[in-house]
Amino acid sequence: MERIVRPFQDFSHKQSSGGIILIIATVVALVWANSPWGDSYVALWHTKLTVGVGDFSVSKDLTHWINDGLMAIFFFVVGLEIKREVLVGELSSARNAVLPVAAALGGAVVPALIYLAINAGTQGASGWGIPMATDIAFALGVLALLGQRAPTTLKVFLTALAIVDDIVAVLVIALFYTSEISWGALGVGAVFLAALVVANLLGVGRTLVYAVLGIGLWLCFLLSGVHATIAGVLLAFTVPAVSFINPGAFLERSRYVLERFEQAGEKGENVLSNEERQAALHALNHAAYKLEPPLHELEHALHPWVVFAIMPLFALANAGVPLGGGIAEALTSPVAIGIVLGLVLGKQLGITLFAWLTVRSGLSELPEGTSWRHIYGAGWLAGIGFTMSLFISDLAFLEDSLVEAAKLGILGASVVAGVVGWTLLRGASRPR
Repeated sequence: MERIVRPFQDFSHKQSSGGIILIIATVVALVWANSPWGDSYVALWHTKLTVGVGDFSVSKDLTHWINDGLMAIFFFVVGLEIKREVLVGELSSARNAVLPVAAALGGAVVPALIYLAINAGTQGASGWGIPMATDIAFALGVLALLGQRAPTTLKVFLTALAIVDDIVAVLVIALFYTSEISWGALGVGAVFLAALVVANLLGVGRTLVYAVLGIGLWLCFLLSGVHATIAGVLLAFTVPAVSFINPGAFLERSRYVLERFEQAGEKGENVLSNEERQAALHALNHAAYKLEPPLHELEHALHPWVVFAIMPLFALANAGVPLGGGIAEALTSPVAIGIVLGLVLGKQLGITLFAWLTVRSGLSELPEGTSWRHIYGAGWLAGIGFTMSLFISDLAFLEDSLVEAAKLGILGASVVAGVVGWTLLRGASRPR
């Protein structure tokens, strides 16, 4: 039981803490963009940065380097989490997976339909993918504020739901928010992807190999017209999820090495002065390296960077919306109304309805210790779109006015969904 729950607890704690940092970054961006130094905010993120070798170079402003570059690492970690969940997590069992998968699909389809009902035939129609997304860091951050009132099974359900939501969002970006395609660059990218698959099949465990090939894959996607973040997800799916030594052999080798380590010197002796102990230490490190799957190694190494650096930086660069005299007009635009209703109304209705239909049909059952009020409250928390919604809004619209209206709608809906969700869940359970 500990083996199953402990990785989730680590994941949840990082996401919860990251949600707080994300809130701080968002507030800083809003205050900065609307302060007397607002021009410096715009100027900073539009600063051009060129990276190149010889005659080849790529020139983009800082916002695009974050959205196309650093966010590719975010999507890479999302891909690793998806793969882990499918192999050994909540999504590995068909019966366990049915409930969060159905709830996530309901939470994606209903908001998109509500948005299209309001914006069909208008300039904002292409933004239908914006209210489909859930921000897992914010959602788990709000859930963490409940402390012991929130059942662990509810946290697992919300995490699994958000991961399925991420899968849907990735597919939507790849299929519907892709510009003109350069088939030549995409063909070279296919070669890099094939090389990654071959490395996986050959049992290559060196993460450096996947990093080098992954950079090549990302660059090809960047030049192809297909959004570069998709390269991060594809790279994640090629990273090995198996150990290159079985646990029994690891234990046997470790015991032998530790005995040699103990026999090689006196207690408290400096390792630098004892070559036998150094050799034993290297052997132990090598055995541990072969036991830990590359997927696990990369996820744990990159996850803190994504949660505490990349996502806050993304929020800082994208959440700074000027709240000038046109705020009322922007909030009453069809785009903002569609997003608010999609996230606030569509998410909780879609998730609760599809979850109820799944349980009533006998395909699944409610997690132990979780009531329908918990599911309904989680549906409200899933209305916190933020990171992925902001990301899709930049892909969906070219006009600044539409982007600003979308961002205001996302921020407003996320606040309402978070407050209502927290209130509902706080009253759903007594402190334990």
